[in-house]
Amino acid sequence: MCYPQGEFSVGGSDVQLGEIGGCPFYMSADQFDYWKHTQLIIDVVPGRGSGFSLEAPEGMRFLTRSRVFTDEEVDTLAAAG
Repeated sequence: MCYPQGEFSVGGSDVQLGEIGGCPFYMSADQFDYWKHTQLIIDVVPGRGSGFSLEAPEGMRFLTRSRVFTDEEVDTLAAAG
């Protein structure tokens, strides 16, 4: 779900993965534990999303793709902390 900045209450178990368009992107710690070995690629594409996400009335939706990190990428990420 996409919320206007400042309208989502971040909890103590949420993990900030980065930013999209200058806005922070979070997922729960439980989800992160499951997905931590994957690269998430989030695109905005034409179409109808579901629910009450911010992009729904604009005729756009988020499309999330993923791929498992290679062993080399895992080593690089581990070295970076």
